[in-house]
Amino acid sequence: MSQRYRQKIHYRVKVIPIKRIHVWDEAQARSLDRDGIRELAKSIKNEGLQNPPMVQKDGRGRFLLMSGQRRLAALKLLRAKKIPVLVLTKGYDLENAKAASVIENLHRKNMAPKDMASSCRFLAEKMGVTGGAHSLGISRKTFKKYVGFAALPEKIKNLVPGTISSSVAISLNQIIPNVNKAVLVAERISVLDARTQKNYLRLLAKHPSANHRKLLKKARILAVRRTVPLTLSSSYAKKLEKESQYREEDPEKLARQIVVSWLSKRSHKR
Repeated sequence: MSQRYRQKIHYRVKVIPIKRIHVWDEAQARSLDRDGIRELAKSIKNEGLQNPPMVQKDGRGRFLLMSGQRRLAALKLLRAKKIPVLVLTKGYDLENAKAASVIENLHRKNMAPKDMASSCRFLAEKMGVTGGAHSLGISRKTFKKYVGFAALPEKIKNLVPGTISSSVAISLNQIIPNVNKAVLVAERISVLDARTQKNYLRLLAKHPSANHRKLLKKARILAVRRTVPLTLSSSYAKKLEKESQYREEDPEKLARQIVVSWLSKRSHKR
């Protein structure tokens, strides 16, 4: 027999002055899509507000926004003075309410890495890594990466995602304590592919005072060592295809085995 559904949160509808609604600092959507807000405002103007924002009182006369930041922004664009809201009366204490607000905001699309990182850091403090990762539906590894990104200096954060990835930014900060030097290295390696960047950072960690050109040369050599383009004449290509069919193996895999076998025999002769 299934259990009866029990409402975990309770609220009441109330019309309040829009200026009394306060958005959590950690939940601020610093890069709201302006075009999307305009479209939403147009929809609300034509069809009305179908789903009021959810708020909770903080004991100081303010109403803390729990969900609906885009709707709130659209209503402000429409210059609304008073709006209907759902006021929570049961279900969250203030700290849990704040965490719930952050989680609701994090499920937006196209959230800037800096905003995601600072919010994950807040959730880690309030709910722990496992709880925060579970609430967002992401792995612990990904969650911890965002938390690590949140601790980076602003100059390095600002390089993501335009110049380097968040993982490269974290690695750079660990390898090079000097922020200005880290920014310089980031700009230098921004033009490299992901594999060469990874090799470069690995070499830099071992030789932090090494010359950039030497590191770049070694990094490119390491990248080439893993993947080498192989062009065969038509006759050899046919032979490889015939041999792969006979062995019932993938042609690329067979070619790799042949090259490795040949190199192994050559190294033993030296």
